[in-house]
Amino acid sequence: MAVSVSYDENHRLILSGLECDCACEHRVPDQDIYVGEDILPNLPKYISKRGLGKNCVLVCDKNTFKVAGERTNRILTDAGINVIMCLIKRDGDLDPDERSVGEVLLSIQPETEFIVAVGSGSITDTCRVNAARTGLPFVSVGTAPSMDGYTSAVAPLIFKGLKIHRQGPCPEIICCDTKIMATAPDWMIAAGVGDVLGKFIAKADWKIGSIINDEVYCPTCGQIVTDAVNRLIDNVQEIKAKTPKGIQILIEGLLLAGMTVLIIGHTRAVASVEHNIAHFWDMSELSLGHRAPCHGESVGIGTMMVWPMFVRFADEDLSKIDFGKLKSNRMNREQRVQWMHSTWGKENGDTIMMENPGDFLTWEEQERRVRRAQQRFPEIQAVIRELPPFEKIRDTLLTLNAPMTAADMGISDEVRNISIHCAKDYRTRYTLFKLLDECGLLKEYLSDYPIDL
Repeated sequence: MAVSVSYDENHRLILSGLECDCACEHRVPDQDIYVGEDILPNLPKYISKRGLGKNCVLVCDKNTFKVAGERTNRILTDAGINVIMCLIKRDGDLDPDERSVGEVLLSIQPETEFIVAVGSGSITDTCRVNAARTGLPFVSVGTAPSMDGYTSAVAPLIFKGLKIHRQGPCPEIICCDTKIMATAPDWMIAAGVGDVLGKFIAKADWKIGSIINDEVYCPTCGQIVTDAVNRLIDNVQEIKAKTPKGIQILIEGLLLAGMTVLIIGHTRAVASVEHNIAHFWDMSELSLGHRAPCHGESVGIGTMMVWPMFVRFADEDLSKIDFGKLKSNRMNREQRVQWMHSTWGKENGDTIMMENPGDFLTWEEQERRVRRAQQRFPEIQAVIRELPPFEKIRDTLLTLNAPMTAADMGISDEVRNISIHCAKDYRTRYTLFKLLDECGLLKEYLSDYPIDL
């Protein structure tokens, strides 16, 4: 049975066809997700239906206060809900860092029963980690279709300049008023599309991981993200025009991609090396005292950067690999530590290595992986050839006037080049870039991105 989306009379999203016989542990999401035009006034009714209580902390920043925060406060107050307003004020835009998390935490009182996040990525993730630490449920009022984190159970945060990820609950209620979301600036619309386009790479890497390391691949989650991204591409003109249909398709795509995290409990279906590049840019800019780049824009550019490597690998001849040379040229532990320190910085590099000890491979494991790739190369080729033409991805972003290069976002050539060389290192999860490195091919493939470390 194919996965399908429908809505009930209250605009509540219903996801059908989640039956799957793969070995992943599946969970059917039980959140109340509402998508529709002019539905924000129904928020008190949604809260009452879940029995969340009458006392909340409402979190927004100076931008989302104007877009929907002030109105949400009035709607809740008029319905008899006691609201403590946590308006996070910054000179610039808000980051989900120690300061933001602390402001929300200190706004929570003993009588607080739930948190309401009014915003998109940064506000949602700031509230998510607070909900995790306090055990309080939280509600999300979306303000822009700019990222897939509304339905996620993982919070990307910034801690001492390092991009970290912490587990946290999905909002019990997600309210996406498409009329509000259509007011988002064009760059946020393009960012949402960029975030979804990266799912093609994430899916391909997940399948390659299943071939090389017998990792369990969930075809249902794979179908969810594939259908979502294809709908976006097919309706890019509607999305650009911010028509009700276009905004609905975009927010559905983002919600559905995020829901795979709820279904299988990890981000394998939605993030891979293209996200690792984006995280590197975040940390590099933060270390310079700059604001982190827009996540979805970074993911879109990262996707275009890595796409040619996949296409090229499908025509590779792995029979030419010299195992003796490969063994003699591999990094030892000391060299790998030095590499991590020189690329990610000592503190960030140590944190990443501590969280990913599996990346210190023995020669025996590296050899096994490479020989598995040789034996099952036709399967890897088939995975890569499922990808749509690169031009389709590029043209989608061009249609939305999205930034097309790292330079368009103010990222230096040096940072761009280092980021693609160390994109394999951010997580242990398997990727084509890890395979290229293990086969001794990565340096050659990345010759257009020279580094001097």
